[in-house]
Amino acid sequence: MPKPMSTRFLLRSAKPSAAPEGARGRSTGRRRNRGPRRALPRTVTAYGLLSAALVCFALFSWYPIVRGVLLSFQQVNFVDAPEWVGLENFQRLFSDPLFGVAWRNTLMFTGLALLLGFAIPFLTAVLLNELRHARTFFRLVVYLPVMLPPVVTALLWRWFYDPGPGLFNEVLGTLGLPALSWLDSSDTAMLSLVLVATWANMGTTTLIYLAALQTIPGELYEAAELDGAGIWKRLRHVTIPQTRFVLLVLLLLQIVATMQVFTEPFVMTGGGPDNSTVTVLLLLYRYAFVYNDFGSASAMSLLLFVALGVFSAAYLRLTTRRES
Repeated sequence: MPKPMSTRFLLRSAKPSAAPEGARGRSTGRRRNRGPRRALPRTVTAYGLLSAALVCFALFSWYPIVRGVLLSFQQVNFVDAPEWVGLENFQRLFSDPLFGVAWRNTLMFTGLALLLGFAIPFLTAVLLNELRHARTFFRLVVYLPVMLPPVVTALLWRWFYDPGPGLFNEVLGTLGLPALSWLDSSDTAMLSLVLVATWANMGTTTLIYLAALQTIPGELYEAAELDGAGIWKRLRHVTIPQTRFVLLVLLLLQIVATMQVFTEPFVMTGGGPDNSTVTVLLLLYRYAFVYNDFGSASAMSLLLFVALGVFSAAYLRLTTRRES
């Protein structure tokens, strides 16, 4: 025998049908009106936060760029009123014999930094990824140099390179090899600076590579091992294709960063010996704070900005076209 339905169930089921059509319409309309009212404070908050970010970005990023472009066409010493000189600052730069030397040294530093600073962090990340024990310890060891301030790193390595009691020459003497004039010879000064920059910055790059390596599915390596692939073939056919995007992005960022090298030549060599380590930013610093010619310094920064912008646009266009 079926159980009788309770009175509460009957009242609950009868409520919707008992409401008149006009009342239901008004209720639905009120709910629809409450939606925009509730969303309005969140919308105002979102636009407020976005506006604050845009103001900060415009004040600290866009305005200095626009101001630098204007300064490059003016004669400025921040004491007298600026004077519009047109292309005179650029003509002064092109007539400076150190201008070409600075660009050549900067390109040489970038090329050497790519050879060492791009390959060594990637191989270090592959090695760390293969470790089964003490992974955290070795990651910390690799990342430790990044925690040092750049000036401290440069001073530390200047002691390493010291021709007298320096660490490297002591090691060479222990091995029975002749001492080297690391920073005092134009043949080895630039390579010495590249070693410093690579050691100081490889920690961050290595951790990024390591994070990318750990996203590769293990099944790919297992399938490659079943096919008889060795370490080199696994690296070539699995690791590099799977991390191609990270490699391309870091390559671009590294080129842009190394083209702006300043701390190492400024602290360790001062541009010597024989101007063999004068870079673009070091020459820019001399124009601004030694010659008190901020117009020419701004013109040089504009040239570097344009060069890096054109290179980045061409690089992204080529890589995007190849990917598509």
